[in-house]
Amino acid sequence: MCNKKPVFKAINLSCYYGQGRKRFAALDSATFTVNEGEILSIVGESGSGKSTLAQVLLQLQPIHRGHLQFMGENLPAKKEYWKLVQMVFQNPYAAFNQFFTIKKQLNESFNLFPKRPSAQETSQLINEALRMVSLDPSEISSKYPFECSGGQMQRLLLARIFLIKPAVLIADEPTSMIDACSRHSILDCLLSLKRELNMTILFITHDIGFAAKISNRMVVLRRGKIVEQGTTEQILHNPQKCYTKQLMEHASGLRKTVERSIVKV
Repeated sequence: MCNKKPVFKAINLSCYYGQGRKRFAALDSATFTVNEGEILSIVGESGSGKSTLAQVLLQLQPIHRGHLQFMGENLPAKKEYWKLVQMVFQNPYAAFNQFFTIKKQLNESFNLFPKRPSAQETSQLINEALRMVSLDPSEISSKYPFECSGGQMQRLLLARIFLIKPAVLIADEPTSMIDACSRHSILDCLLSLKRELNMTILFITHDIGFAAKISNRMVVLRRGKIVEQGTTEQILHNPQKCYTKQLMEHASGLRKTVERSIVKV
């Protein structure tokens, strides 16, 4: 990854919540890079600042201190930026309007395009995207979000990503609302999209073991601060901080991941 150019370059990035004495740093002086084509995992326990970092990168939270570059330049206008950078949210139901059908809402993805495709083209593209994530267009298109399962909603978020075809995907706990058996299926969809679209992915998770299976590099967050970062091999085989070691002790299936060679993606 050293020969890849940075997609994101963050220098002392900070974001604060609250006012006066109650003001605190949800993200505190974070410095890191995200390289083109890699999967970088942001790992930490609940309240560590992972989701805040994701929202700052998506321009949903302000930068109060520090600087963030995208593709070597300052952040562009939001509409232009959101064509290039998209997010899979932790709660898929919150990302869809419960009063409109799935097809209508996927159709709105084309509003980000400079030139909207024809009605026939949009219908074909939506059907293709749904099949890409193993959903039957004839069964799902006319449904409302509240009629779909958590697993279907996670897949629909990925279908929308396939329609928009961003350069960067931020995946915030994308398997949080589904059972263990379905998680690997969603992860396979995510990795298939990466290969299909040649995306850069930021994978946000509390499970360092899960991150180890897919990441090229990791950033470990605690209370808004980066405590450790490096390649997956470096973090797993030679962790420098006690906090990282604690995450590893509680990780699901990490021992098997460390014992075998790290999966390259």
